[in-house]
Amino acid sequence: MFLKRILFFLIITSSVNAQSPLEVIDSTSQRIWVDSIYNSMTLKEKIGQLFMVQVFSDETKLNKSDVISLIKKQKIGGLIYSNGGPVRQAILNNELQSFSKIPLIVGMDAEWGLNMRLDSTYAFPWNMTLGAISDLDLIKKTGEHIGDHCKRLGIHFNFSPVVDINTNPNNPIIGNRSFGEDKINVTNKSLALMKGMQSKGILACAKHFPGHGDTDKDSHKTLPTILANKKRLNNVEFFPYKTLIRNGLSAVMVAHLNVPALDSRIDYPSSLSKKIVSNNLKSKLNFKGLIFTDALDMKGVSNFSSPGDIDLQAFLAGNDILLMSKDIESGINKIELAYRDGRVKESRLSHSVKKILNAKFKVGLNNYSPIEIDNIINDINRIEDKLLYYNLMENAQTLIKNDNSILPLKNLDFHKIAYVPIGDSNGYEFYETLKKYSKVQIINNDSNISQKLKPFSTVIVGFHKSDTNPWKSYKFSKTEIDFLNKIAKNKKIILTLFTSPYSLNQLKNLSNFESVLIAYQNSKISQEIAGQIIFGAVPSSGKLPVSIMKSIYNYGHGIQTKKLNRLSYGLPESVGVSTDKLIKLDSIARYAIKSKMTPGLQLLVARKGKVIYNKTFGYHTYENINNVNYDHLYDLASLTKILVSIPLLMKMVDEGDISLDSKLQDILPRYKNSNKASITLKEMLSHFAKLRPWIPFYKSTLDSVTKYKNPQFFRLKKSVDFPIQISENIFLRADFTDSINKRILKSELLDNREYRYSDLPYYMIKELIESHYDKSLDSLIKNYFYNKIGANYSTYLPLNHFDKASVVPTEEDNYFRFERVHGHVHDMGAAMQNGVGGHAGLFSNANDIAKIMQMYIQKGNYGGYQFIKPKTFDAFNKCYYCKNENRRGIGFDKPQLNEDGPTCGCVSMESFGHTGFTGTITWADPKDEIIYVFLSNRTYPDSSNNDLLDNNIRTEVQRFIHEAIIDKQ
Repeated sequence: MFLKRILFFLIITSSVNAQSPLEVIDSTSQRIWVDSIYNSMTLKEKIGQLFMVQVFSDETKLNKSDVISLIKKQKIGGLIYSNGGPVRQAILNNELQSFSKIPLIVGMDAEWGLNMRLDSTYAFPWNMTLGAISDLDLIKKTGEHIGDHCKRLGIHFNFSPVVDINTNPNNPIIGNRSFGEDKINVTNKSLALMKGMQSKGILACAKHFPGHGDTDKDSHKTLPTILANKKRLNNVEFFPYKTLIRNGLSAVMVAHLNVPALDSRIDYPSSLSKKIVSNNLKSKLNFKGLIFTDALDMKGVSNFSSPGDIDLQAFLAGNDILLMSKDIESGINKIELAYRDGRVKESRLSHSVKKILNAKFKVGLNNYSPIEIDNIINDINRIEDKLLYYNLMENAQTLIKNDNSILPLKNLDFHKIAYVPIGDSNGYEFYETLKKYSKVQIINNDSNISQKLKPFSTVIVGFHKSDTNPWKSYKFSKTEIDFLNKIAKNKKIILTLFTSPYSLNQLKNLSNFESVLIAYQNSKISQEIAGQIIFGAVPSSGKLPVSIMKSIYNYGHGIQTKKLNRLSYGLPESVGVSTDKLIKLDSIARYAIKSKMTPGLQLLVARKGKVIYNKTFGYHTYENINNVNYDHLYDLASLTKILVSIPLLMKMVDEGDISLDSKLQDILPRYKNSNKASITLKEMLSHFAKLRPWIPFYKSTLDSVTKYKNPQFFRLKKSVDFPIQISENIFLRADFTDSINKRILKSELLDNREYRYSDLPYYMIKELIESHYDKSLDSLIKNYFYNKIGANYSTYLPLNHFDKASVVPTEEDNYFRFERVHGHVHDMGAAMQNGVGGHAGLFSNANDIAKIMQMYIQKGNYGGYQFIKPKTFDAFNKCYYCKNENRRGIGFDKPQLNEDGPTCGCVSMESFGHTGFTGTITWADPKDEIIYVFLSNRTYPDSSNNDLLDNNIRTEVQRFIHEAIIDKQ
């Protein structure tokens, strides 16, 4: 709080005392133009300048002919656009401007961006959300972006910022439109937003003077009363106006309020009160900018008197522009009559009209040019806008309760998580984000909810309310409150509110909730950020802009959390990558599928710990029936080596059980006295041990004449003697695994010691690891790594854990299994090990692989857990035989040393990864902090199809990724 008040002090003491906020630097040229226009105008034209009429570009409400008539006959001075679309509005605006002798000044309510009124435009967060952000630069940037959009659409005035201090939680019309309840917070945020907009040439209009925050009625429907005394009004409601005026505020909008402390007349609207407009705003606060009435068709004023008379009274009160009069012709006539009978002096009329003309000069209407129509939609829906929204939401979301520091969720293997959506809006993106981090099951709230939740230890409740506009209801239903009270007694509850913090005022207390996160809005991005905060990919840093639950949680409260260095998700530009360049990946993926190099694929790119591209293309097969989805599993083939065998070996090195110099005879005693006895782990995992590339074990099981499966090795049903399932309907005899190990043991070595890629070391590694831990690779990798990392889609034997429809087929086998290979490992040797090989057998999706590769980039650390010692990873990620023209690390493939190799040739020598026979690759480059995952089933229907390799598709994708980096030094 102390720091914030110092910040505020610095802002106001560095401000400029802008006595004339509508004056430009070249004031002489401005004055000459204003005087020449004013002196050339008739009385009716001068009075017409005072009126700003509402216009819709929405075809259902279009009143174009009426507006044209007002421009031509009544000589109105301005337009305020309401509902419609940006292109329609731009075209309409150009047409309407063509009918006006003096260019029309254009205003719009764009408090959170053009989307407040127009479709197909960008919506920034509401003020209440921005009120939770500490970084004022982000608020200023929001103003700049809104200013850019307004300028592009030919808008000169934005009726923003809302500077109302929302001290009444039951306020029906302000609420989310306010920055909060604290006058300094509201002032700082309003000033930043104003400066941002005005830096782009858009005139800001603060509202609703003298202050609409402490009301429980809507002035659109009635006349609210403000009961505060003068001291309170001066110290609170007027506070932001004083600072903004000192800093060059262009305009103020006067509300329709009954304020007895300022005008004792009974039920007299502030917008018609000379005491309020002239005595307080103009004289006491020394405001020299334009003064707008709030809309004169609102019930708060329109019920007070007849049209025309209201316009005259508003003008006499000191307002310059009469907004949305109910009868413009009558209003003009009434003011003209008052002018002629002396009630309106020439000095009074010229004062307002010249201010309006000064504003027109300042926004460039002295050199008016029509709006350029081409490319409007793209110009007001930029990637920069989306990037800003992400930043705003990351800084706004507020954690107000966090018992035992449950958030961010750690030790994922100890949590069994359910997600329960409540409210009247969608929580799809929230759920999809949660699933990226851990196994989370959605449970819908019904009468059987308690029974459904029994197996779960942690329940994430998402309260989703409509994000359409800030006036939508934010309240819980009685049923929802009863549900929360019921389940909170027995479960760890993480309550996430995608709505106003005021919703919590309905709850008696939060004692039974472990954690409460306020996400403020139910937008797609807000849901994504909330999910990432829960799992520690993004820290929580927001502060409550209002007090809730009878001040149990006061303004400024917020619990900060730290990142757990898990992968986050966001836009390429947030990590120095170009979206426009990265989109080339779409084209190459579609080309590969169209050319039948593969039926479909998953493609993921991450940089600096953030997934910035994660897309799927095509189908499971060329029958084009089952689309590839994000959670579908591919046979990874040799990626298994660096995703299973290598991390488990690193663990053994960390524990001191082996070293890279360990010899086979020492770690696998049966190799003693063999021709492989003195081979070290370093040599064989670098493919520098004279081992044969592979042994086609399966061929010995085929009949030498028919080339079909020999019955002595196979059965159609599983049994004790034939337990090894190699495909859907084929089972191999139990002792064949021993014969595989014996053949490897007795196999001859190659003549020369040179780089030769071989699968054989991983048969030995499997034996080593499983004998050491007395458990299978499948259970070991899950228990030690995957369950903790949250790699819940990574598994051997996928049909034991997932529906077959979510597993991608690999091949139509016509040489061994003679049936479709679907859900069983494609590699014949791994299949003959019951699907669990050290070199193949793992199935996964791109997102899970990225987690493991990120763990490697972070030197063994992920999710706040140190899986591998940094020095151990470094030892494995080293080329020990580069001088022998062998590029390999320990298990990891490394960039090529000459022209041929697995990469684009554009990655650093620190990079590492692996490719897989089925059409897979994953690669990580610590230097550029890039992770790349490409999963396909190029082997379907026939593994002899090498077009993917021949056309360098995977390496071209990698090249495009690195070319998309835009922040390289």
